[in-house]
Order: sequence, then structure tokens, then C-alpha cells
Amino acid sequence: MGHLRQTVPSMLVVAAFSRHAEALAWATDKLTAEFGPIALASDDFSFHHTTYYEATMGPGLRKRFLAFASLVEPDVLPELKHRTNTLEAELAGSGKYLEPRPLNLDPGLLQLGKFLLASTKDQGHRIYLRDGIFAEITLRYQEGAYHPWPWTYADYREPALHEFLLRAREEYRQRLGRAPSTDA
Repeated sequence: MGHLRQTVPSMLVVAAFSRHAEALAWATDKLTAEFGPIALASDDFSFHHTTYYEATMGPGLRKRFLAFASLVEPDVLPELKHRTNTLEAELAGSGKYLEPRPLNLDPGLLQLGKFLLASTKDQGHRIYLRDGIFAEITLRYQEGAYHPWPWTYADYREPALHEFLLRAREEYRQRLGRAPSTDA
């Protein structure tokens, strides 16, 4: 018989992308007010890996990742996704932008052995959590590096993102009080 174990808190990481620098700044401010101080922020980079979002968001998208200092329980991923969807809708409803979706926010959880993303869309590799939200393991951590799965989005395969997540992972590991030799 298996024994129940206490969950380990996760580091919240939110990917934000838009073609508008002001929308990214607005998102950073709103997310900080909602989830607390940012431990690490990536540089903005070109989100050119797909044209899927152009119809609703326009061309020339820029993306940034924000890792938050306060750790969260892993079972809050559905609430996080609903909250970021609400923020997206708030900005879209403000009338400041011509695009129907001027901002996309994707929350994820960084754990020692993996990086998970929340989604409202089901696929064969996603697990239903609750309240219309699914989770996927987007990257796995193994032998000191992040590795993609066949379903991992192209932008999550980028070396610059892996470097950012390694820095965030080290910050997270220290927050947990784990020695490097005990990493999963």
C-alpha cells in the first residue's frame, strides 16, 4: 500500500506575450499585485514560433517569463489559470487595443523535476484537473538540464528559456532549503 505524502510547494511562473510593450508592463504590474514579488524575469524575446495567435493578437509578438518569489501549492493551478484568464479579459475589455486579445497569460508551475503548464484545451498528453483546466508536463528536468517532450511547444524548446528556468529552479531549490545533491 502506498503512503500519502505531503505536497511540496511549487514556483509560479507566468508566460506573458503581446505585441504591445504597455500590455506586458500592465500584466507585470497586475500579476505582481496578485501573486507578490517577482523573483526573476526573463528578457523579452520574439515569439515567432507560430502564426496561430496572429488573427487575435496581431503580428510581432514579444514574450516574457516571470517567476514569483512566493511558492504555491500545486493544486492551485486551476485557480491560477482562471485568474490569468480574467486578467486577459479585463485588458481586452478596456478598449485600449484594436486586437480582440491584446495579451496572453499562461501560468505554469516549476518543480524540481518538471515544468507544468495549465491549459483550457484537452489533448492526449494532458490531465484534467478541475473547473475546465488541464495540466501538461511541458519540460522534464534530467541530468542538470531541461528536456522537451514530443508535444512541447517550440518556444519552450528554446535554449534561452531553458537557461531562465535553470536560474528559476536554483532560486526555487534554495527557497525549499534543498541541497543540490538532493535534487530530483
